[in-house]
Amino acid sequence: MTGLPRVGLPTDRKLIGPHPFLAVGEKYLRAVVEGAECLPLLIPGLQPPLPLADVLDSVDGLLLTGAYSNIEPHHYTDEPSYPGNLHDPARDATTLGLIPLAIERDLPILAICRGFQEVNVALGGTLHQKVHEVGEYDDHRENPDDDLDLQYAPSHAIDLHPGGLLAEIAGGARAEVNSLHGQGIARLGEGLAIEATAPDGLIEAYRRPDSDFLLAVQWHPEWRVRENRFYLGIFRAFGDACRRRAQRRLR
Repeated sequence: MTGLPRVGLPTDRKLIGPHPFLAVGEKYLRAVVEGAECLPLLIPGLQPPLPLADVLDSVDGLLLTGAYSNIEPHHYTDEPSYPGNLHDPARDATTLGLIPLAIERDLPILAICRGFQEVNVALGGTLHQKVHEVGEYDDHRENPDDDLDLQYAPSHAIDLHPGGLLAEIAGGARAEVNSLHGQGIARLGEGLAIEATAPDGLIEAYRRPDSDFLLAVQWHPEWRVRENRFYLGIFRAFGDACRRRAQRRLR
């Protein structure tokens, strides 16, 4: 893999026995390798964070992954967190600091699920902590008792905004996606443009038009990325942006 563009993936902090471990789901690493054709590098989520500018100088793109944890709500609202809501303050400290710096550098960013929410919060947006308790929206959560194939199967259609990146990738105005999230966007962050919405109107994807590549999606395109043409197209577009960045870095 020598010479491939380097994609940084911030880690999640997990307890295994009594010890904290820093980890990234294998499906995301495989999608970077098999879909984007880039080299994945883990960015340790520590408190205090690593020198973030130095981290960004070493990569050609960022993949902000999904996670079981949610952003601590004090980052975007005065509402308290709800009982049982899993948090990862070290990841919040890393990603919410990385995102503005990455945008300043025009570093390619692909953000998925929790990452989708992180970019929105980092740019001044807000979230619904429980989408299913907001009257106009459907329940977008998966059934935890289902096997993974069913959890990650197509759940609903999305409407792709005309002229957007996702419409170009899909070659049409609609696509089918999975749905495994309990939170969602309440107010879109500054400088972001909607790319896709669910049938209930919930924002499912957005991009930043002023960036070379900043795309955020609420679903999980990393799942068996090579088996889904639309999902693969997303990772290929991200990989192409990382290659452009690597060429500029190596000049």
